[in-house]
Amino acid sequence: MRNQLPSYLFTSLVLHWLQRSGVNAALGSQKLVSVGQTMTLMKRNPSADWTVEDWGTWAQNERKTLEMKYGGGHHRKRSSGTNAIVNQNGDSSYYGSLAIGTPPVSYNVILDTGSADLWVAGQGCSAGCEGISSFNPSDSSSFHNDSNTFSITYGSGQAAGYLGQDVVQMAGFQVSNQVFAVCDQVSSGLLSSPVSGLLGLGFETIASSKATPFWETLVTEGAWDQPVMSFHLTRYLNVSDVESLEPGGSFTMGFLNDSLYTGDIDYVDLPVEASYWILPITGITVQNNSVPAPSGQAAYAAIDTGTTLVGGPSDVISQIFDQIPGSSPGSGSFESYYTYPCDTDVTIELSFGGSQSWAISPADFRLTRLTRDTCLGAFFEITSKGSAPSWIVGDTFLKNVYSVFRYSPASVGFAQLSSLAIGLNGNKSIPVPTPTVGSSPASVSATGTIGVSGTKASTSHTHLLTHVMALLIVALGTILI
Repeated sequence: MRNQLPSYLFTSLVLHWLQRSGVNAALGSQKLVSVGQTMTLMKRNPSADWTVEDWGTWAQNERKTLEMKYGGGHHRKRSSGTNAIVNQNGDSSYYGSLAIGTPPVSYNVILDTGSADLWVAGQGCSAGCEGISSFNPSDSSSFHNDSNTFSITYGSGQAAGYLGQDVVQMAGFQVSNQVFAVCDQVSSGLLSSPVSGLLGLGFETIASSKATPFWETLVTEGAWDQPVMSFHLTRYLNVSDVESLEPGGSFTMGFLNDSLYTGDIDYVDLPVEASYWILPITGITVQNNSVPAPSGQAAYAAIDTGTTLVGGPSDVISQIFDQIPGSSPGSGSFESYYTYPCDTDVTIELSFGGSQSWAISPADFRLTRLTRDTCLGAFFEITSKGSAPSWIVGDTFLKNVYSVFRYSPASVGFAQLSSLAIGLNGNKSIPVPTPTVGSSPASVSATGTIGVSGTKASTSHTHLLTHVMALLIVALGTILI
C-alpha cells in the first residue's frame, strides 16, 4: 500500500488543478459569489539579516505605533467570500488584495481589525511610496473627489491626503460608492512594497474619515449570508530560509470555513459599545502558573489583526515575565520589552470570559534571538490613554486560533485550528497568492441598493464547483492511498 499524502497536500493539489483548469480566474466573479470565496492572506517576514539594532528600532516603532493608534485621537443579495492573504516579513503583517475604480485595479492592503479607514497611496505620493502601486483618480471613470482632507497618525509616521468615493471590490463583493482616502503624504517606512495601503475592519465609530467601513456596509445592507468575518493566519516566524512573502492564510466574509477549525466557536460579547473589537482578559497562565488577571477597564483588550505582538499594562507584563526564570527587562531600544533564555520554551494561555483558554505557541512567544543565548519576548508594555483599551492582542496570539468577528450580536469568537490549518504553518511548497479582480461581483451601495443580477446562475455554478472539488479530493485520495 502506498503512503497516504497529508490532507494539506491533497488541498494544494486540488487548488493547483483548479487553477490550471481556469477555475481560479472565476473566484472573484459573480458566478461564485453564493458559495463564498476566500481571500488568501500574504505574510510579511522580518529579514533574517536584521541586526540587534534593527530589531531595537522595530520594537520601539511597534510600541509607539500602538500607543498612537489607541491613543484616542481618532475616536470619534446575500453571499459570502474568501480572500487569500499574504504573510509579509515573517509574521510581521498580513495583507490581502482589493480592487478600486472603473476599470478595477488591484491594490494590496493590510487587513486591520484595529482601525476603520480604507486608504491607499495616491499617484502624487513620492516619499514613502517607492516601489508600490498607487491610485490614479484620472484612470477611474467612476471616481468622485469629496474635497475633504484626511489624516491618520501612527507612532512610526503619518498618512494624509483627501477623501473620495469609488467602486471597491473584494472577494466577490462590491460597494459602488465606498468612501476612502487617497494619500499623497506617507511617512517613510509606513508602507512596505508591495503593500499600497490599509483596510480598516473596525467599526465606523473609530473611523478618522467618519465614513462607513467597507465591511460594515456589506453586512448592514444584507450582502452576507452570515454577519461574520474570520481569519486564519499562518506562522513562518523563526522558520529557516523564509521569504519576505509567504502564504498567509485566509480572510472570509459572510461565512465560516469549517475546514480550518474544529469544535465550536467560543463567542464572547463585546463588553462595551462597538468601536474596537474588544474582549475582557479574564485569565492569564504562564508556564502553568496563574498570573492575576486585571479587572474592569484594565482588562479590556483590542483583538487586532493589524498588530504583530501583544501589548499590555506594565505591572501585568512584569508579572508574566516573573514566571520565566532568567528573564529581565530590556533597556535602550528594548525598553518596555523583556528578554529571556532561548533554551526556555514559554507557553502562555489567555482567557476572555468564554468557556475555554487559548494557548500561544512558544514559537510565537519567541519574537527573535538577540544573541546565542538571549531571546526577545513577544509581550511588551504599553501605556493606554483615555478610553483606549489597556491591552492590544495581535497576531502573536491570533496565529494560534481561528478567529471570528461577528457583527450581530457584536462579539469575537475563537476556535481550535484544524490539522489542515496547522499543516499550512511554515509550508514552503505553497505558492504566494496573487490578486484577482472579479468581473461581476455582488454589489451593494452605501445608500442601500443591493445588486441581484445573476444570482440564480451563480448559485448553480457554485454548487457545481463544490461537487467537482469534492469528487477530485476523493479521487486523489483513492489513487494515492
